[in-house]
Amino acid sequence: MSLHIYDTSTRATREFVPVEAGRASIYLCGATVQAPPHIGHIRSGVNFDVLRRWLARSGYEVTFCRNVTDIDDKIIRVSAAEDVPWFVIAERNQRAFTWAYDTLGCLPPTVEPRATGHVPEMITLMERLIERGHAYASGGDVYFSVQSYADHYGKLSNQKLENMRGAGDTDDESLKRDPRDFALWKGAKPGEPTWPTPWGLGRPGWHLECSAMATKYLGPTFDIHGGGIDLIFPHHENEIAQSQAAGDGFARYWMHNGMLKIGAEKMSKSLGNSLLIPEMVQKVRPVELRYYLAAPHYRSSIEYSEEALLEAAAAYQRIEGFVTRAAEVIHDVDADAPLPQAFADALDDDLGTPQALAVVHEVVREGNVALSRGDKEAIARLLAETQNMLDVLGLDPRSPQWRGGGSDLSPVVDALVAVALEQRKAARARKDYAAADAIRDQLAAAGITVEDTPHGARWELAR
Repeated sequence: MSLHIYDTSTRATREFVPVEAGRASIYLCGATVQAPPHIGHIRSGVNFDVLRRWLARSGYEVTFCRNVTDIDDKIIRVSAAEDVPWFVIAERNQRAFTWAYDTLGCLPPTVEPRATGHVPEMITLMERLIERGHAYASGGDVYFSVQSYADHYGKLSNQKLENMRGAGDTDDESLKRDPRDFALWKGAKPGEPTWPTPWGLGRPGWHLECSAMATKYLGPTFDIHGGGIDLIFPHHENEIAQSQAAGDGFARYWMHNGMLKIGAEKMSKSLGNSLLIPEMVQKVRPVELRYYLAAPHYRSSIEYSEEALLEAAAAYQRIEGFVTRAAEVIHDVDADAPLPQAFADALDDDLGTPQALAVVHEVVREGNVALSRGDKEAIARLLAETQNMLDVLGLDPRSPQWRGGGSDLSPVVDALVAVALEQRKAARARKDYAAADAIRDQLAAAGITVEDTPHGARWELAR
């Protein structure tokens, strides 16, 4: 079985056939950086990180582009409220997003373009649209003419043009030919940042940014465009319209992850129910939070509860326990061991992480039986299968990301703890238990717990 993806644009599951054999290109709508991220934002990052890892494991060379929207109406409003420059707001919150992605084990993107760095590409795209009769300048703004694309507009979101409301993205609707037309460029206003264009000073409209950046880095036609389900309309609908109206093929597959809710409401900053990442990783370890976000199918909605979060953490700890115990018996794991077919089939079926994790837990159960029997051959095979599956999911507890918090210092920490444990072992051998206990207590004070097992001392960073 090859990878099949549910494509929002066709409302069907389609076999993944890339534009170029052996290569896969992904554009993910990243952060609009007016505030730090909550777990609803980072769910998207985790979901598409699993997709990226699975494509790479399947033999594709992956180019992953995740943008940063560093200028828009929301950022300008926050800037005014705090009385600081807009770029201070954008920089501060982009760093918070980067920290959150890194903390939850998301691989860095191949490229992470900022909207404000791509105004020339936006100008070129607007010129192409005006030349083709799909856009027009008015009062310093530039608008996309929805009527000019009426035969196609609304297909992604399954809407009819005649039933749509106005875009509501301008202070002066009289500048538009049709209230449903959307802004590609917004003319200069006092106190706002501006860039020069043939139509006067102004700043980008939200939708224009992504089309310009996606095609710059992935080409006029690329494989997968992703984002949250809340972006289908108007953002992604407008991206398709402006890109295809300009003559680009744009994305061949559209993938949308579900929302994370509290009660019946979508998690959002406006509702005041945000659960920020620094707060969440005080409740559970980052790897356990990643497990919580990756375990449901990416298209499903998640209703957040602390009980469910702790259940996910306990489930991960059962996996971790087997890996840790088995690694004390088997020191060299076969990284090239084949994945269980059921695991591969689950991920090939529209990235079915619930079924994939069910396979992981089944192999772990078999592994625990093998440990109880002391069957080293079975332990070696099952440990290799487990770690290779977890590597695809970004959840291997023996990865440096999780053993050392992703720090460049983790090899140093490993070496220093090993020295301390050897000293403790020597103290115990000469029956100097006071010295051995002192070493253990000093490690505990540094945030390192030590557990004595039949196979020697085991250590981990304190939870």
